[in-house]
Amino acid sequence: MIWLSETIEFPSYENATDDGVLALGGDLSEKRLIHAYENGVFPWFSEGEPIVWYCPAERMVLYPEELKISKSMRQFLKKNTYTITENMAFKEVIFNCKNIERNDGLGTWITNDMEQAYLNLHNMGAAKSIEVWKGEELVGGLYGVEIGNVFCGESMFSKISNASKLALIHLIKKGNYKLIDCQVYNEHLESLGAREISRNQFLQLLKS
Repeated sequence: MIWLSETIEFPSYENATDDGVLALGGDLSEKRLIHAYENGVFPWFSEGEPIVWYCPAERMVLYPEELKISKSMRQFLKKNTYTITENMAFKEVIFNCKNIERNDGLGTWITNDMEQAYLNLHNMGAAKSIEVWKGEELVGGLYGVEIGNVFCGESMFSKISNASKLALIHLIKKGNYKLIDCQVYNEHLESLGAREISRNQFLQLLKS
């Protein structure tokens, strides 16, 4: 396994493991994170572990034109009982993504250092959040990193049913993105139209 030095360059994708691990170590500086996302690489690790950098062979993506909205979701959208904002509560969104209880029982991968790193990216205009409000209560949202017209989704949360879906649909309809990077396979995202493409396909789209 290749450990990163002070330089921000990543090893060749040919060095990635079957699980998509490309390298270890380095830091979560704004410069390194932006360079990572520009090259299809993202960090994913747990508290107390070294930073692990991934670039999986199969990439889960969602093309905006392939978004699937169920009949029940369309009815939910018509009710229009929620307010949706952008970049109004980034700190609160990532806090909820980090701390909300998940159905899979796996807990969070958002460490304290990761939380601060994405706040730093947001402050420099590279990371974005979508918020869903019921009155004055934040009930759902998502955040991620913008690389040109590709949105690299990081995490989402819901305190009520369909809130995170509402945030994603808003992002797709209002964001003018050519691609949403969902990173790894997820049944929830597949139900919305996301699918896997090869690493090479993804990197070509990212570079274009």
